[in-house]
Amino acid sequence: MYAFTFHRPQTVRQAAGLLTKNADAKLLAGGQSLLPTMKLRLASPPQILDMTLVEGLSGIELSGRALTIGAMTRHYEVNASPVVQQAIPVLAKLAGLIGDPAVRHRGTLGGSVANNDPNADYPAACLGLGATIITNKRRIKADDYFTGMFSTALEPGEIITKISFPIPKKAAYQKFRNQASRFALVGVFVAKRGSDIRVAVTGAGSNGVFRVTSFEEALKKRFSPKSLEGLTIPADGMNSDIHGSAEYRAHLVGVLARRAVAEAIGKPAA
Repeated sequence: MYAFTFHRPQTVRQAAGLLTKNADAKLLAGGQSLLPTMKLRLASPPQILDMTLVEGLSGIELSGRALTIGAMTRHYEVNASPVVQQAIPVLAKLAGLIGDPAVRHRGTLGGSVANNDPNADYPAACLGLGATIITNKRRIKADDYFTGMFSTALEPGEIITKISFPIPKKAAYQKFRNQASRFALVGVFVAKRGSDIRVAVTGAGSNGVFRVTSFEEALKKRFSPKSLEGLTIPADGMNSDIHGSAEYRAHLVGVLARRAVAEAIGKPAA
């Protein structure tokens, strides 16, 4: 690692102030993305702001038809929470699919969403459920938040404090994972909430998480795996690497979408 100055702010305001004064500073939540890149000397932020002592950034609360989770809530806490398991079971399941136990006990919801890794799971949940990302300055709809690979709508000095997830009537997540990293080679999140049907894909797109509107329109007519039979997405814009070609990933999107819908309605996948 390169040398850096380490800060431990006590409040969100202190953290935001330090972040504004130091344009190249980085927030440290769980550190599961930042620290490895620093160890490899791929990143060298001069200032690190450790968020672990900031009060009020963790916790899970069910209010009305929304589940709100603090940004510093660990993956294992989301996975093990009886509140999450009852309100949005698929969110608990998704959290349990992230990395390994060591990663789940350190990584945080807010850190994952702020980093917006194109292979991460939480961006698919946020976009698939129509979540609202709440910061120290404003509320951002998921559709407006994710702007590209490792890119978000967050502005300088803006910090995620919590995320609000609407409770769906039906939802499921299917993940085809890299066996070494456990990142999503392709992950498809499907949700139905009234007339709002969403299909969000992670891992496949070269520009990060995205929605498949053609699948959504088909499912609005009938929420069934049969509605997606014969539907595909183009390979253009898909990731292609040693783990899978663009064509392979595009094919997997269709397969996993049908499986997710089948799981959501409680039927065995074809």
